[in-house]
Amino acid sequence: MILITGGLGFIGTHTARALLDQGVACVLTRHRSLQVPGFLQDELGKQLFIEPLELTDPLSFREIGKRHNIKGIVHLAMAAPGSSDAINTVRAHTLSLLQVLQSAVDWGVSRVSIASAIGVYSGISETPPREDMPLPMTADNPFTTLKKCSELISTFIAGRAGLEVVHLRISGIWGPLHEANSNLVIAPKLVHAAVRGGSPDFTGPHASPVLDAYDMCYVKDAARAIALLQTAPKLNHSTYNVGCGRPVTNREFVSAIHRHLPDARIDCPAGLPLNLALDITRIREDTGFVPEYDVERGVAEYIGWLRAGNDR
Repeated sequence: MILITGGLGFIGTHTARALLDQGVACVLTRHRSLQVPGFLQDELGKQLFIEPLELTDPLSFREIGKRHNIKGIVHLAMAAPGSSDAINTVRAHTLSLLQVLQSAVDWGVSRVSIASAIGVYSGISETPPREDMPLPMTADNPFTTLKKCSELISTFIAGRAGLEVVHLRISGIWGPLHEANSNLVIAPKLVHAAVRGGSPDFTGPHASPVLDAYDMCYVKDAARAIALLQTAPKLNHSTYNVGCGRPVTNREFVSAIHRHLPDARIDCPAGLPLNLALDITRIREDTGFVPEYDVERGVAEYIGWLRAGNDR
């Protein structure tokens, strides 16, 4: 049975579905969200279980360990993601990581997969980024700082404790259940506006820059990649890029949406062109992963999802 922290989140729910499709039972942790998407409902109480979890509380982890035979962990949750208090943010993030690793030791799990991000490659000029490239010790935002720290801490502990830890350097992810409020991954904002007959808003006092031409992977592909890495009989590395392997432009999303919704009032926003895609050779060689969703297929499915009455 696999424990997924942040299991009721955007990537977590899809990862659960991918694991269930492999015949692997899952425990999903929840913090605020209680909503279980329809594509998981039939598995509740059978192969899928929901548990409350306070990430920084060891007793909370122990209770889960008493109720379930956990043999693997996918750590996707991030403690205090919206906090403006730098010290408490770092404290919560580090404590939650340590609790995950301690629980892995206590439970004797076979593998812990920990979410990192494409942002750790910031400052590297060579493209496409490969997992064996040395990372700069600097970071340009709090999120990237915490992800780099997680990789260092978990690698150190894994070596001392005899754990197998896998770092997942995840690209921009889009698709059903994404919160359509980010300019960093604008596909959800574009699709939501098109389906609702409105125009997307990329402005606001806290709006981030609009990015363009970088690795944006459909969530079902990303989830399947994570599931394959968590369950592979043998992995040859401890770090893997998770993405579609090519830069996707905002124009591609707009064009695909207009093919399905010709009257959509959306246009391609000017964005910072990154021309960045992850090298996914490692994951392909070790798990056989190949993305199944191009922009056209993903947009069509996403539109259908929202038209079916889903609000995210």
